[in-house]
Amino acid sequence: MLLAMHYNIMPDGTVKQINPFTGTEVWAVPGRSKRPMINHLADTPKKLEVHSPEDYCSFCSPRYFETPPEKSRLIRRDNHWERIDLLAPERYSDTVAEFRRVGNMFEIVTLDYWRKNYAFKIPPTQQKWKEEYLANPAGLKHINEVIEYKLRQESKSEEEIEKMPLSEKLTVADSFFGGGHELIIAKRHFTESAQDENDLYSSGEMSLEEHYRYFKFTIDAMYDITNSNRYVRYLSVFQNWLRPAGASFDHLHKQIVALDEWGSSIEAQIKMLREDPNVYNDFGANFAAHHNLLFAENDYALAFVGIGHRSPTIEIYSKSQTGRPYEHTDEEIRGVSNLVHAVHAAMGSQISCNEEWYYTPIDAVYKMPWHVLIKWRVNVPAGFEGGTSIYINPMTPIELRDRLVPRLYKLRDEGKIERMRVAEECRVDPNPLKYYLK
Repeated sequence: MLLAMHYNIMPDGTVKQINPFTGTEVWAVPGRSKRPMINHLADTPKKLEVHSPEDYCSFCSPRYFETPPEKSRLIRRDNHWERIDLLAPERYSDTVAEFRRVGNMFEIVTLDYWRKNYAFKIPPTQQKWKEEYLANPAGLKHINEVIEYKLRQESKSEEEIEKMPLSEKLTVADSFFGGGHELIIAKRHFTESAQDENDLYSSGEMSLEEHYRYFKFTIDAMYDITNSNRYVRYLSVFQNWLRPAGASFDHLHKQIVALDEWGSSIEAQIKMLREDPNVYNDFGANFAAHHNLLFAENDYALAFVGIGHRSPTIEIYSKSQTGRPYEHTDEEIRGVSNLVHAVHAAMGSQISCNEEWYYTPIDAVYKMPWHVLIKWRVNVPAGFEGGTSIYINPMTPIELRDRLVPRLYKLRDEGKIERMRVAEECRVDPNPLKYYLK
């Protein structure tokens, strides 16, 4: 069981916390939760000038050619969902993509990183796709325009771009076909009934089925990336929602970044697993249940307020015996997806947040449960934090729980989220996470 030092409620109401997995020290000071939880909203939102179809940013449907070529798209015909891989450019307008998978034009870990450090080569399937795409006049035009846009963003002058040989430009395009940093882009920019510019289409605005397909499409991409690059040891999966959370566009999308290491935090947690295989129950689910921080549950996942985070954070854990998203059954994926969807719906579309996925690394022997953290980016670290390494979270864990629970009841009654168990309805079974079982 956690020592008192990890979670200590002082007589004045200050909650001192140390995250058991990262060691981050956090204080939640009474009164700071009264500060606004919504970032950068105008007092009187600007009325939306409705465009049909939507063309507000480069991720919108009429502007397919402003992103790199599609590795996949997911379409819907009535109630049937269909994935189309490696679509030819002249076929882009034949269907409307509910979700699109494309390479990131501005990679964090670049294709050159894999080439120069590992002698990585684009797999034959992607190489063939690239050659066919560039042999197509529409494809060549698309690629050339995207590369020129990328070069302008990298401060190349028009003269430099014009003088650059086509062969050199096309080398830049290799990452669009064989790179390991990808985007999963949703169709809508604003909600269907949007009235003003704050009515953005967020994860919580989706139906349960749409959110599940969003998750499953992302997981399929993860699996494909691991099979395309033997040197990948971990994939960072995250969603930056709104600009304060790092989003380039206020258009819903996830990112997947291939890495050749786990990172120090994952390494430390794997070490904890070696010493105590049940650590995620002991320090996570069991602790949350005993302190009334567990607030939502279904048969496949549970959600609770995390402690020791710099920002208000909700943690959603899979109960599955498997440790990687692509090893889960469809029912298990849907269970996690439904809880993540419910949290996004309860918090609304105007709170800037990061959604981060954690799971067992590709080459790890010890299993870590798949879990998703949703971090509200509503506070900015200041001098106090930098000088002390004590971070001020604007909400206590109980305040965050109490902000979400009434909304979950309301949304459940309205049929907008899954009919999950909420608050006192949760089973509170000991050791509910089954990842440690063989």
